[in-house]
Amino acid sequence: MELDDHAEELASDLGVDKEEVKSDLQNLVEYSVPIDEAKGSLRRKYGDGSSASSSAPSARDVADVTPDDGNVTVTGVVLTAGERSIRYQGDDHVIVEGRLADETGTIDYTAWEDFGLEPGTTITAGNASVREWDGEPELNLGESTSISFEDESLDLPAAYADAIGGEATLADLQTGDRAVTVEVTVLECERRTIDGRDGETEIKSGVLGDESGRLPFTNWEPAPALEEGNVVRIENAYVQEFRGVPEVNVSKFSTVAELDREIDVGADATTMNVREAIRTGGIYDVELVGNVIAIRDGSGLIQRCPECYRVIQKGQCRTHGSVDGVDDLRVKAILDDGTAALTVVLDDELTEQVYGGTLEDALEAAREAMDQSVVADTIRDRVVGREYRVRGHLSVDEYGANLDAETFAESAADPEKRARALLEDHELDRDAADAEVEA
Repeated sequence: MELDDHAEELASDLGVDKEEVKSDLQNLVEYSVPIDEAKGSLRRKYGDGSSASSSAPSARDVADVTPDDGNVTVTGVVLTAGERSIRYQGDDHVIVEGRLADETGTIDYTAWEDFGLEPGTTITAGNASVREWDGEPELNLGESTSISFEDESLDLPAAYADAIGGEATLADLQTGDRAVTVEVTVLECERRTIDGRDGETEIKSGVLGDESGRLPFTNWEPAPALEEGNVVRIENAYVQEFRGVPEVNVSKFSTVAELDREIDVGADATTMNVREAIRTGGIYDVELVGNVIAIRDGSGLIQRCPECYRVIQKGQCRTHGSVDGVDDLRVKAILDDGTAALTVVLDDELTEQVYGGTLEDALEAAREAMDQSVVADTIRDRVVGREYRVRGHLSVDEYGANLDAETFAESAADPEKRARALLEDHELDRDAADAEVEA
């Protein structure tokens, strides 16, 4: 049913103007409120407390729930449950998010009412609506949902049972995870002020580390224990994508407690070939080895907007219009290891290293040649055709794969050995593809 049809149905039932109802309904839906809950809210607003849904729910195993289902009844064990605040119609609303499991699979849920959900409890959710979120079905538990707590627990597979409570390592976390618990060392932490939805807001951000790796974090209501060097346990965090990689978000509903022990943070980055790295869809702290085959336009001596620091063209910023550019250095290099290629972005410090001079040196060279492209040409002569070991943070989006480099060093690896390894990998992939075709 289209939004217009829902609005017409509500207007008819409530005896109010359709356009007014449609405007309210559109506002709620834009804030990701499920359609059934949005309709229920408007029924209450206009004085009708009747149920927003008349469909008869069918009992489903978790694995059988699809985004095409309207309303379902599901029995499962609550793996995680964490509070979070959202805003719609100008008001803050506390929801509970987490994951539910049965013998067949797991599914995320959002509870719009306080049902008293706790990890480890077995519930039957009747008349739960289903929506699609990031391509997957999600249960929405609201006013029209009935929750009953079961005395007997389900016999979950070990992998699901171990997930009760949300304990995870940083390497386990994926974008979209909710109500997770991690024990980490705060490697980097800074306070800064941003323009939030309520005006200027002070937050903390930085990097967390454990034995499995590192991830960035944002703390939206600064917790005293989150300081550089501290070892902390963070409960009820959620994971969002930021610049193409997972980021741990610590909200006012999260619990942060300092631990009296040490956590050894893995010093080594995850090592992959380029194709594997791109297939992750984005990864924080990865190491790649490959040949620089080209230097892209926009490398060398560039100018940035003094307001937003974006690269400008001919004195024009896409956001701030005509500006006096700030000189800077950057390299955008194409790295290819034989499996795939991506763009490696070097900041000003790494660019100075490969250029062999400072920003002032680059500006002097451009003035002498009356052409700023000589800086990129010098860098191109120095790096193209050479093999480099690169460590940084990879993002993958509609514009391609980009690695923001933290280190960029010429590789000391034996090129013959690496070539043989790539050939062996290629042979294994081809054998696997042939076996799949034969099957």
